[in-house]
Amino acid sequence: MSRIVSGVAGGLPLVSVPGTGTRPTTDRTKEALFSWLESRGWLEGTAVLDLYAGSAALGCEAASRGAGEVLSVERHGKAAGVCKRNAETLNSKLGRTAVRVQNASVDTALQQLTPGQWDLILADPPYDLDGEQLNRSLELMDAVLDERGLLVLERSTRSAEPQWPQRLDVIEQRDYGETRLYFLRPRDDEQPARR
Repeated sequence: MSRIVSGVAGGLPLVSVPGTGTRPTTDRTKEALFSWLESRGWLEGTAVLDLYAGSAALGCEAASRGAGEVLSVERHGKAAGVCKRNAETLNSKLGRTAVRVQNASVDTALQQLTPGQWDLILADPPYDLDGEQLNRSLELMDAVLDERGLLVLERSTRSAEPQWPQRLDVIEQRDYGETRLYFLRPRDDEQPARR
């Protein structure tokens, strides 16, 4: 069983998705990711999109640490059910609806969202997701990312680097064991950085 690492709901237990169909982010990677985000002001009051959510552990962690709103998107019915249970538990603890869950494919959900709506996108697609499919999904993510936002993509260190949308630049890349995190920002030389 996983848990919220820190924030208002720190220590709160979360339900895991049964079976081997999902690959939860390791505690080490999760702690490193959220330390990076928190130290740079990417959580307080932000709109967070949690894609390929699994159990919604990343979305719940973001809400516990101050995100204003979180939408966790998960395609598989059993996992989406776990997402909803974890969101309800966290929302009850926080006393507000901080995390919502959508049971849909990532591409379907992205096509329904308002362009530029999200400050922070956390994407943890299956490592075996086809490269062309991932590239299409990244283009859709780019469309809903705020012009001063941040996209974090989790991949295997053995996976080929994706083909990035033209507007996005990799600002940092970090490896944690078998996991690689890419941090991307929209390229815009005329506007000051938001954070």
